[in-house]
Amino acid sequence: MTRQSNAWLPALLLLLACGLPFLVDSFMIHSLIMVLYFAYLACAWNLMCGYVGQISFGHSVFSGVGGYTSVLLLTGMGMSPWLGMLVGGVLAAILAVAIGYPTMRLRGPYFALTTIAVAEMVRIWVENTDNFFGIALKGAEGLSVPLLGTNFALFQFESKVPYYYIILALLVIVMGMTWLMERSRLGACLKAIRGDRDAAESLGINPTRYTLMAYAMSAFMTALGGSFYAQFVRFINPERNMGIELSIDMALMTIIGGQGTVFGPLIGALFLAPIAELTRIYLGGRFIGLHLAMYGLVLIISVLYLPKGLWHPIKALGRRLRGRVR
Repeated sequence: MTRQSNAWLPALLLLLACGLPFLVDSFMIHSLIMVLYFAYLACAWNLMCGYVGQISFGHSVFSGVGGYTSVLLLTGMGMSPWLGMLVGGVLAAILAVAIGYPTMRLRGPYFALTTIAVAEMVRIWVENTDNFFGIALKGAEGLSVPLLGTNFALFQFESKVPYYYIILALLVIVMGMTWLMERSRLGACLKAIRGDRDAAESLGINPTRYTLMAYAMSAFMTALGGSFYAQFVRFINPERNMGIELSIDMALMTIIGGQGTVFGPLIGALFLAPIAELTRIYLGGRFIGLHLAMYGLVLIISVLYLPKGLWHPIKALGRRLRGRVR
């Protein structure tokens, strides 16, 4: 009975989200796509970082790998971006294992600094490489996705509505993965590692193995998001798709929303992503980076007064309201 009563609200919200494109204009649909995109990336970041407690500021490298792979396979081989997304996801997962295996023993700020260093090295290399063994990366100039006509297989549509439903579906998938993982052995082991790594190891849990599994999953899903963004805006460059700012966005949205929860990253994105969009739209280039300063202010307030994120008080409020209704 309790599970059924808890399931109707997400189903209602999903139904509402499915109907929104019929109620708003094209500009608003674009804004909604960006909010869902950031919510998706935050949920992907949360798969490892939220449950293990390791803060990664280098997840943007996986977004870049996914985006560049899908664009290069489309322009160079004519491969459908749908397949390119999967190839990019696999490459990102392999890269995550390569990065994580020697660094997972690091804790706290040391792991965070290592992820920043790796991501920045990759970004700078791509930014300064025009051609790599015959592959035209075009350096800082970036790559454009050619218009090949309206075609589902080519990930190109006349309106933005199909992109909205695609990113909504991806968001539902990654949240479903989080829900399943939370109730699996993997989720239990990750929570144990986060609570006390040494105690978990003494119980026979291999922290490196389980953390690498979560890291690979997180990288795979992040790469899918990077592929979606590249095909949506039809352009990709190192600064936009691999910059540290994107990694900070993922981390802050999850931390402020509530890391290690299914709905926390979504709440954080719904709260913070509109701030970024509004500051960029109305303030333009006059106050570059202002949204990051506002993020910092919100983070300070959140750490001081809501250390577990926004999701926990929202959930507590929902329980009180249900209690009064009964």
